Amino acid sequence: MNNKHKVGGQAVLEGVMMRYQDHMAIACRREDDSISIHCETIKPLAKKYPPLGWPIIRGAVAFFEALILGVRALNISAAEALAEEEEEITAWHSFLTVVLGLGLGIGLFFILPTYLVRFLPAWPPIWLNLTEGMVRLIIFISYIVIISRWGDIKRFFQYHGAEHKVIYGYENDQTFDLNYIDAFSTRHPRCGTSFILTVMVISIILFSFFGWPDLAQRIALRLLLLPVVAGLSYEAIRYSARSSSPLVKLMVAPGLWLQRLTTLEPDKSQLEVALSALKAVLEHEDGQKQSVCDSEAEVTADAR
Repeated sequence: MNNKHKVGGQAVLEGVMMRYQDHMAIACRREDDSISIHCETIKPLAKKYPPLGWPIIRGAVAFFEALILGVRALNISAAEALAEEEEEITAWHSFLTVVLGLGLGIGLFFILPTYLVRFLPAWPPIWLNLTEGMVRLIIFISYIVIISRWGDIKRFFQYHGAEHKVIYGYENDQTFDLNYIDAFSTRHPRCGTSFILTVMVISIILFSFFGWPDLAQRIALRLLLLPVVAGLSYEAIRYSARSSSPLVKLMVAPGLWLQRLTTLEPDKSQLEVALSALKAVLEHEDGQKQSVCDSEAEVTADAR
């Protein structure tokens, strides 16, 4: 099925966040085995300022909005997991988390690689840029491998797989049948893992056009060009998701392969949580059953 509006999402602590148009829903499994549902209306900047919805620009805006929204979703799920629903996560805490996370990502994946390559001989600029890109990819893949070995991350990656399966089910038949959904793959072309890998590849190409200036200029260029890289990567992912070209399928294959490390097969209980998030966000968008938000969802027997 080719929906005009795509459903997006992410795994959170013991749950899944789903986003559809102007709404977000977070479903989390509680210790008593019930499912909590939290819904919010969100306001994309592109709707308030139409030029921000133009190609390339929309990708950069979507990247930063997704980062902020993702941190908020994690904060909400963390409060739920700690049974502190009444304790509000302040905007300052969310802002600080976004800044620290973004700074760590830029430092680790963009500044560190170009710093390390400065110790190489005076190769032609194109080879130095290519080497920097390879170092960036190695650091990124190593990072994924390391965190995938953490014991506590397993359930998070299972919820990531559940999110993908449920989105596949919606995109194909808009079905809510758990057994049907369970047959889908845990790897999805619009996954954030694929997006970040695309960012890495496009950055290699784009940075090569600017030669090999001194370290300070290289760092400044990479920071300035990061929104452009994000915008181009967004357009590439958007195009690949709707293309049936064998060449495009070949190009997205590395991202799908990398998702083997960031998604795991979920159980039926985790699928049920992801499906609850999808139902909630669709119902909240349609305005047909908004009472589902901020309430408990019944746990069905066949989800065991």
